[in-house]
Amino acid sequence: MDDQTAPKIEYGVTPTEVMADMAGVDFVRAIFDGTLPSPPIMQTIEPFDSTAEPGVVVFHSIPGFRHYNPIGSVHGGYAATLLDSAMGLAVHSMLPPGTGYTTLEFKISFVRGMTKDTGPVRSEGRILNVGRRAATAEARITDRKGRLLAHATTTCLVFEIPRGTPGT
Repeated sequence: MDDQTAPKIEYGVTPTEVMADMAGVDFVRAIFDGTLPSPPIMQTIEPFDSTAEPGVVVFHSIPGFRHYNPIGSVHGGYAATLLDSAMGLAVHSMLPPGTGYTTLEFKISFVRGMTKDTGPVRSEGRILNVGRRAATAEARITDRKGRLLAHATTTCLVFEIPRGTPGT
């Protein structure tokens, strides 16, 4: 047996009341370090080397053949998922306990295509502004040489999570 075997990642949805009791940056860090389950959507991305600081989230992923579209390159949905996740988690990292968010809209620009040969990509989400009711953020995906592959901006609705909200 290999001593270097990576720990098995648990996927699931954290109960709302657990999330509501945590500062956003602590919640994001707990997902990244495996204390809380990773959201099921991450099974398609398999992020690694993930970090979260207030207002900034970074993670890496490797596009593969399973992400291909019918024309023989990585589907734009892969980049969209990376960017939406990075921006949303950056927003979440700035929220106090008892506060949630949801994406209202986002815009993506694809700069360079990805293939299974692209290698690891870096997704970085950064806060632009966090207000009482709305937050804005941006994200970038770059390859191992630092070349820009795609970028995006988002607007998120910020809201209070009512106390006593049952989890899912």
